[in-house]
Amino acid sequence: MRYFFTIAYKGTNYHGWQKQPNAMGVQQKVEEVFSTILNHTVEIVGSGRTDSGVHATAQVFHVDFSNLVEAEQLIYKANKMLPHDIALKQVRKVQSEAHSRFDAFSRAYQYHITIEKNPFAIDQAYFFTQELSLVKMNEAAEKLLNYKDFECFSKVKTDVYTFNCDIFEAYWKQEDVSMVFHIKANRFLRGMVRAIVGTLLDVGQNKISIEDFENIIKSKDRNAAGRSVPAQGLFLTEVRYPDNIYL
Repeated sequence: MRYFFTIAYKGTNYHGWQKQPNAMGVQQKVEEVFSTILNHTVEIVGSGRTDSGVHATAQVFHVDFSNLVEAEQLIYKANKMLPHDIALKQVRKVQSEAHSRFDAFSRAYQYHITIEKNPFAIDQAYFFTQELSLVKMNEAAEKLLNYKDFECFSKVKTDVYTFNCDIFEAYWKQEDVSMVFHIKANRFLRGMVRAIVGTLLDVGQNKISIEDFENIIKSKDRNAAGRSVPAQGLFLTEVRYPDNIYL
């Protein structure tokens, strides 16, 4: 029987989601706990990677269990054993061929900026004091929906079959002393959201124009885009699937 689990984690102490030979990823922690509880080796498959220091409120992974496993009870036991910064939230039975990565039709991220020093947000937002034009950043963000190829925002050394992504929404929202960038797409390139945010901040500071922003996209040149903003402000907030995969 295949299950989809939803998991939240604070990524500060982890080298991303992915299991790695010389560093601790969130995936490894979950596999270790599941394996201990069930007394056999368990491997899980995530909906995608998150980089070192990036957080998730709704990462998804799939795993196969025998019918004897009580998945809800497994969540209860695992949450008692997992570190305080990792929490299993939900589990659903799915079709046997359902895949947490390949069947996802959209993913959503948020990037959090605080304009006021906040010791409680130090690991979960980017403290940024320069004056920004939210109007201009939203005008530029809207331009993202007109393009498909986002090579200019991708990490240079990456093995992908295409740089094309369908962006469904991209906008900034002011929330008291915070600014949050919301973006949803069918897929994302490595480092893409953090590079987009860095370039939009250049727009917001009047370092580049909205026309410049579009020309950067057209250039397909990572060196033309802005810097990659720090990881701690980035959250994976949603992964969506077709309803027909669920049992």
